Amino acid sequence: MSESATTGVTAVTGMSVAAAFAGMRSVAPVVFRAGCPDCRGRFELGASALRLAIGASSRTTFYSFTCPDCGAAVRKPAGERIVELLTGGGVRTLRLHSAG
Repeated sequence: MSESATTGVTAVTGMSVAAAFAGMRSVAPVVFRAGCPDCRGRFELGASALRLAIGASSRTTFYSFTCPDCGAAVRKPAGERIVELLTGGGVRTLRLHSAG
């Protein structure tokens, strides 16, 4: 680890929680834009409305949600960037394990 990285960690560690969060404003909840392939509805969903499943391959990695317009169960593939955005936005993640 470089000295500057170590120094940064030390400086933060010596700080109180109140000082670390001083000046922070409340953050608006993350919303994700989505669409339904069945009814063609377009809408925004909060992180709690989505689920992310990470499998061993790109074919087994997907996110899912229920369409708020028609009630259809929607499942879409999730590439690396989508996985990064969803996990960063607080979407619950399930790691799938192969049976082999």
